[in-house]
Amino acid sequence: MIRDPHDILRDVFGHAEFRGEQEEVVRHVTGGGDAVVLFPTGAGKSVCYQVPALCRPGVAIIVSPLIALMRDQVEALRQSGVSAAALNSSLTSDEARTVRDQLHSGDLKLLYVAPERLNTAGFQQMLQDITISLFAIDEAHCVSQWGHDFRPEYRELSAIAENFPGVPRIALTATADPTTRADII
Repeated sequence: MIRDPHDILRDVFGHAEFRGEQEEVVRHVTGGGDAVVLFPTGAGKSVCYQVPALCRPGVAIIVSPLIALMRDQVEALRQSGVSAAALNSSLTSDEARTVRDQLHSGDLKLLYVAPERLNTAGFQQMLQDITISLFAIDEAHCVSQWGHDFRPEYRELSAIAENFPGVPRIALTATADPTTRADII
């Protein structure tokens, strides 16, 4: 069952209304659509994937380039009562096993990973048995600006569409000139 985005926004995040174009994006992704979101810093990009993740059944896989960003997002979500985790290289083997167990048992609503982890065959295989609500690619400008040299794994994220057909994808950034937007799309 898909929950109403306004209820999630109010009950989980404590906001009475969406800002700007958030509601249009949230409803589109909640309904199963893909989106590229270009909002300025501070405009609430994370709401555009967090609310649909909580509305839709399954776990959202959030691709994030930095462990510090993952930690901040996970901590803020947990403080709001949301079951979220990150699976990254900063975890001990026991911590990573706990996150994988939570993922398999359906206890997580949002899981943050680096593009390098998402692109591994083992992680892709693990996701085949999981209900995925959506894929979010945060800091999506990395597809263009870093993807060619610094983080080539961002370029490989296009495989999400073939490996997980029908699962909504949302790419978000505050930084994208016309060339970068075309690369993201």
